Amino acid sequence: MKGLTLFGRSLISILGGVLLGLAFPPFGWFFLAPLGIAVLTAAWWRAPIGHALLAGYFGGLAFNGILLLWIRVLGWDAWIVLVAVWSLWWLLLAAGSAAATWWQWWPVGIAGIWVLVEAVRGRFPFGGFPWGRVAFSQPDTTFTPWASITGSAGVTALVALVGALLLLVARLVTERRWLPVGGVAVLAALITVSGAAITLPAAGQGAAPTVQLAVIQGSVPRTGLDAMAQQRAVLNNHVTQTLTLAAQVAAGQAPQPAAVIWPENSSDVDPYIDLDARASIDAAAAAIKAPILVGAVIAAGNDPNRLWNVGIVWEPGTGPTDMYIKRHPVPFGEYVPARSILTAVISRFDRVPKDFVGGDEAGVLQLGPARIGDVICFEIAYDAVVRDATIGGAQMLVVQTNNATYAGTGQPEQQLAISRLRAVEHGRSVVVAATSGISAAVAPDGLMLGQLPEMLPGSLSVVVPQREQLTIADQVGWLPEIALAMLGVLWWAMGVVSRRTGTNV
Repeated sequence: MKGLTLFGRSLISILGGVLLGLAFPPFGWFFLAPLGIAVLTAAWWRAPIGHALLAGYFGGLAFNGILLLWIRVLGWDAWIVLVAVWSLWWLLLAAGSAAATWWQWWPVGIAGIWVLVEAVRGRFPFGGFPWGRVAFSQPDTTFTPWASITGSAGVTALVALVGALLLLVARLVTERRWLPVGGVAVLAALITVSGAAITLPAAGQGAAPTVQLAVIQGSVPRTGLDAMAQQRAVLNNHVTQTLTLAAQVAAGQAPQPAAVIWPENSSDVDPYIDLDARASIDAAAAAIKAPILVGAVIAAGNDPNRLWNVGIVWEPGTGPTDMYIKRHPVPFGEYVPARSILTAVISRFDRVPKDFVGGDEAGVLQLGPARIGDVICFEIAYDAVVRDATIGGAQMLVVQTNNATYAGTGQPEQQLAISRLRAVEHGRSVVVAATSGISAAVAPDGLMLGQLPEMLPGSLSVVVPQREQLTIADQVGWLPEIALAMLGVLWWAMGVVSRRTGTNV
């Protein structure tokens, strides 16, 4: 704010970054998100460009340091590098916010700036990394229902707008301008609670039949970086839990599932090549008398040097039929960009000896009576992957994930929060199958239908509603995000002009 030194702006920006980071799981203090944005905007208010950039970077370090703390299991050096690099996006966030505050109705500009920067960093580089979008801190709040109309971008915008209005209230009080204080405060309150007036699920009138599902959480021999080192043991764990469930069904202790969902990497042993793996999965499907969605790693077509991360529909008595190939492999985790250079200097990349390649089709699969949209692990954070599955005909969403590396770190909770927001955004039930947890089922209104705790092997039997009607968010697609991002561009540009000319301040 006016008169602040670079040191003061940096301290306030760090505080804002901490507050915003604490809004996300595993802390989940969602109410801090608007407050964090208010504090950040105060730090960047009409700051000289150099001050804005430095203060913004410090705020980004604070935020990403908390949000991405789970990366530490790969090594503290990996955490430091990722936080340092990903905080560079906050240079744009701070510069844009500092400029926007020079123009009239600047709270609108702040909302647009947040959407703009999130839109860009969610796509670039290497396909982007949308983890940490403000909307993902709001899985079960009064902001959440807006996702069914405006998409995740609209939720981010509303949270940022309320944060900016909170700062405006503080400024009006400081300036003793009492008359408008009440009006701005009421406006912020109305925006905050407005989502409660939206009826969920938005796709409610196009209901398809419910389906009885079972989710298998086989767990892993160990967690951390070597969680999947014993591939055969992981497969056996999921087979064993499926056979246990089949025995419970036969004894009348559990309902007969119409379909069974295994997590990502439940068979890292290629069942198309390994006859023992194929026989084990065949036996599990025959025992449970239902198709199984198997998460597997297989050779990419005829190329033995590249891999696919897939979800395979495995029918009892028939074996593998349809499959979904993960569209968005994780850079540096599932493939190494500039491999020849990086592997020569960073030995850790030897753990990724082969590159995964992505598929090009939406994950719409028929799994018994369920028409599912399969997404794999981090793909749940990518708008296009989830939306394509929904508009492609999926009546429910499935997230196959392997969080064993990050068990107990907060990453599984963050992923589940994203899944809950996606349920509301697309008006679809979301079923999460995780090797080590958190496996869960989410209703189309975002409420939890059931879940399994981390690192506890078992199964989750749940009746899941299917839905056919598209939400408004699905029908309008990218339009809200584009419109809001353009507002950010407009306020950024006009703020620069206003600062130089001294007009519209």
